[in-house]
Amino acid sequence: MPDPDLNPKFAHKLQFVDDMTCWFAARKAPKNRFVMVGDLNIAPLESDVWSHKQLLKIVSHTPVEVERLDKVQNSVGWVDAVRRFIPPEEKLYSWWSYRARDWDAADKGRRLDHIWVTPPVAPKLKTARVLRTARGWEKASDHAPVIVDLDAG
Repeated sequence: MPDPDLNPKFAHKLQFVDDMTCWFAARKAPKNRFVMVGDLNIAPLESDVWSHKQLLKIVSHTPVEVERLDKVQNSVGWVDAVRRFIPPEEKLYSWWSYRARDWDAADKGRRLDHIWVTPPVAPKLKTARVLRTARGWEKASDHAPVIVDLDAG
């Protein structure tokens, strides 16, 4: 339930995202080279979920979560490394529920896993992708690996 007053876990999640914003903002410097990788459990774009309208009141895509995640992104000018290569209007998921009998055919996914880089790292980005086929492996996670290639030179 996406109500912090009724759901302590949701309240904790929102506080954690707020804490991330403060932590990164305190370390903002034009030359800082950061890479952030993780299951942030928030799908920010309409194209990051199978149905924007149906998921607006579902934890992971609520307006309050998206707004808070935007603040994290703006804290140091994070660049969404994956969306740098896969346009924001293109559907993209990294998670599919175990509840779907045929997750691949149903394709009711969400992009919950992110890789962000600070502006000084962005020119080093070469490619990005979600390894969707890994979701279909035997005893696979409900998350697929998200991969970014960086030129370390």
